Amino acid sequence: MIKHIFLLFIFTLTLFGGVIKKPILSVDLEKQLATIEISKVNVGITGFLVHRVSAKNSTILYSLEIISYDTETKIATLKMGQFNQLRQNSLPHGRWQAEVGDIAILAFGYSRALLIAPSEDVYYRVTSASSQVQWVHPDIFATILSFSGHPTPLKEDFKKMSIGTAAGLVFFYLDQKLYTVDSQSLKVINISVAPLKQESVKLPFYSRVEEIEANWFGEGSDELESYEPYYFELLIKHNPNNAQLLEFYDDFKNES
Repeated sequence: MIKHIFLLFIFTLTLFGGVIKKPILSVDLEKQLATIEISKVNVGITGFLVHRVSAKNSTILYSLEIISYDTETKIATLKMGQFNQLRQNSLPHGRWQAEVGDIAILAFGYSRALLIAPSEDVYYRVTSASSQVQWVHPDIFATILSFSGHPTPLKEDFKKMSIGTAAGLVFFYLDQKLYTVDSQSLKVINISVAPLKQESVKLPFYSRVEEIEANWFGEGSDELESYEPYYFELLIKHNPNNAQLLEFYDDFKNES
């Protein structure tokens, strides 16, 4: 089984092929959209846009997320958003805008990942299957959740984890399948079958942190009561048109 999961990781990492660097073909500043040409790419992959300021200097202007891909023209459309991962208020800010020829950097940090697993056994079986992934320990994520007061993880918590650890991916182990998810957009970009024996469940996920501090009120402040249902619903919320994800969730509900 370890060998089987190892092959799944090889397939997943080969699917992305490392950091993607592509020149911007067009820019619509009003709609905050840009396009690139690429032979193959997954919707939901995130990154950032680099603008050349001078011959020796460049700056990051926007965060990017692939929102559509035309398989015939090989054109991907990217949504531009505020980039605040390296915010430093004491530094001067320019008035630059995105231009044709700027560089889109995508799938950055995809060699680092967090695994959300239901038990210690599942966690170590999955993480030991690949030495090519630099794993962020779930204790770190549990600590981030405590600072936020969220014993139930939210999208914003995964984004904080991504920024703080430079991890581009989150793997969710749900109902004997491994979901590869972009840690910024929470878009599912690959699903692999990984049947492992699961005898116990630790909530909200396996970590060595015994208790995650909670806020008095607000979203995320309640204790997580169920593992698969919550994470399935979290992924579906951010992937409402993913037919395969919806099918697997229906299968899970019918089996439960």
